[in-house]
Amino acid sequence: MLPTLELERELQGQGYQLVAGIDEAGRGALAGPVVAAAVILPEDFSLKGVRDSKLIPELEREALYDKVISSVLAYGIGIVDNEVIDKINILQSTFVAMRTAVEQIQIRPDVALIDGRDAPEVGVPAKAVIKGDAISVSIAAASIVAKVTRDRIMRDHHALFPEYGFDKNKGYGTRTHREAIERVGSCTLHRLTFLGNLRQERLSL
Repeated sequence: MLPTLELERELQGQGYQLVAGIDEAGRGALAGPVVAAAVILPEDFSLKGVRDSKLIPELEREALYDKVISSVLAYGIGIVDNEVIDKINILQSTFVAMRTAVEQIQIRPDVALIDGRDAPEVGVPAKAVIKGDAISVSIAAASIVAKVTRDRIMRDHHALFPEYGFDKNKGYGTRTHREAIERVGSCTLHRLTFLGNLRQERLSL
C-alpha cells in the first residue's frame, strides 16, 4: 500500500491549510549527522513512486529527490552533527534537526505530521504518525529529501575518509565499517557514544 494524502486532507478539514511532513535520516548510524526534512506539498501533488525512502533503490531515490524538490510548495532541512549527538544524545538531536527543518522552511506551515512515536516541539502544532512514511505522502516526500541529503553528505565525507566506505554504508554499522573501525580506529565523524555502546556489547558477549 502506498502513502496517501488522507491525513493531510483530514487536517485541512480541521482548518489547517498548510501541512508539513517531517522525517529524519541517519538516526541509527555510527558516523555522520542526523538530517531532518520538512516539506509542504501542493494540494494537487501527484508523483509516482513517492514512498518510504528506505524502500527505494538509491538511483531511483536520487531521481525522486529532484522531482520532489521541484514539486513542493516549500521545504526545509535541519542537520545536527555527530559532536552535538554525542553531547545531547541522538533523540534530542533528532528533535533539534526537525525543529531546524521547520525554521528553515520558506513558508511557515500551520501543522506538521511527524514520522514516529514522538511529536517534539517544532514551533507549530504537530502530530506523530507511527510508520508515517508508509501512510502520509508528505512524510514520505520528507523522508526522500532527508535521506538523499544525508547520503550526499556522507559520499562527500568518503573522499576524506575512504577507509570506512562511507560512499557505500553512509555511516551505518555494516560489517565492513565495523571492521574498519577495529583496524584503524575512529575518525572525527564517528559518534563516540555509539562506539562506546558497541564496545560494551562486545564485552558482554
